[in-house]
Amino acid sequence: MAFWTEKVGLRVATDQPVGPGKHWIKLRIPGAETGLALFTPDGQEDRVGKFFNGSFTCDDVEQTYRKMSEKGVVFEGPPEKQLRGTFAKFRGPNRQHLRAVQPLRL
Repeated sequence: MAFWTEKVGLRVATDQPVGPGKHWIKLRIPGAETGLALFTPDGQEDRVGKFFNGSFTCDDVEQTYRKMSEKGVVFEGPPEKQLRGTFAKFRGPNRQHLRAVQPLRL
């Protein structure tokens, strides 16, 4: 939770128990109507912290890269311009591969 709230800057909207030792945690993305839900489906307990396939879009990936780096987020390198936008790859709390993306504006 510290990674998502203190380093990435998300806010806890809901943290509710959904069974013995299980929680449904909804994180709010500042300035957005969408959020991120963290939970572990039954039978997937061995995957906690090992897999997350996701990208986070942002208006200014260079600024996001600087701010998150200052908070200790580990990036694989500086932002790179690609065909569909600018991407900055970073590591999650359990070394998952994540991306901050500034989509190409048409």
